[in-house]
Amino acid sequence: MGSDQQQTASSERRRRQEKVGLVTSTKMQKSVVVTVSTQVMHPLYKRVVRRSKNFLAHDGKSECRVGDTVRIRETRPLSRRKRWRVVQVIAKAAEVAPFADAQGKPVPESAA
Repeated sequence: MGSDQQQTASSERRRRQEKVGLVTSTKMQKSVVVTVSTQVMHPLYKRVVRRSKNFLAHDGKSECRVGDTVRIRETRPLSRRKRWRVVQVIAKAAEVAPFADAQGKPVPESAA
């Protein structure tokens, strides 16, 4: 009888949203900023307009890097602004070799 109530409760609970976006920041521990871009029709001018929104998502394994394409899923509130969780890394960002100066020594990112 208890399992019947659980099944009805889970089926009544709404399906969680999923979005695909680009990781733009990984400067927090176990958190990433994901930018999701969408195209919508402008109500007055009837032109396609590109809109983007930033979401804070939980990355428990810290496997995301800036530039990765990820799928995020809505979840319970994890902190004040975090309500999304990284489900899958769809595409990894291309690795770029560090910039070198005239002598061939790598230049630190802060000086570049």
